[in-house]
Amino acid sequence: MQSLTQIAEQVKTCQKCDLYKQAKNPVPGEGNAQAKIMFIGEGPGATEDELGRPFVGNAGQLLSKLLALAGLKREDVYIANVVKHRPPNNRDPQPDEVAACWPYLEEQIKLIKPKIIIPLGRHAMARFIPIGTISRNQGRVFRREIKNLGKLYFYPIYHPAAALHQPSLYRDLENAFRRLPAVLKKVMAN
Repeated sequence: MQSLTQIAEQVKTCQKCDLYKQAKNPVPGEGNAQAKIMFIGEGPGATEDELGRPFVGNAGQLLSKLLALAGLKREDVYIANVVKHRPPNNRDPQPDEVAACWPYLEEQIKLIKPKIIIPLGRHAMARFIPIGTISRNQGRVFRREIKNLGKLYFYPIYHPAAALHQPSLYRDLENAFRRLPAVLKKVMAN
């Protein structure tokens, strides 16, 4: 098994899909290697592409505030994305791009061994929970068998960027984060 550092090095030179051609920097992920909680977004935005770090733009600033509502800091969790390079013009990741990045994300999950994965938004959710919509599944706990990873807990919630674009979603997002400590306690008890 590789280390998170080795995975990051592989992502830096990855050419498995065309996303690397227009991206400025790869964004492999960062955070606590022993995190109980792993957040997974869909892909890097402009600021993330510029800095090579996940969730550091406006959505990342909101994520940090939401983490505080749950009594957490960025240092307590691990943050990654379904795709490791920014899609052009911030478009949705394509299925072949998601598939090309999956081995990296799969290895990250194996190494970190989170107690719960929090998919942020519909694209991240669809990678693990292919049924339902983000609006229906957000804030609910799922336990699913994932090939090569075993049974994992998932707690999909809206992507912070969605609340920035649609302020009406903020209350649901905030409530999902406020419930996170109780959700984690329940998952840890199982």
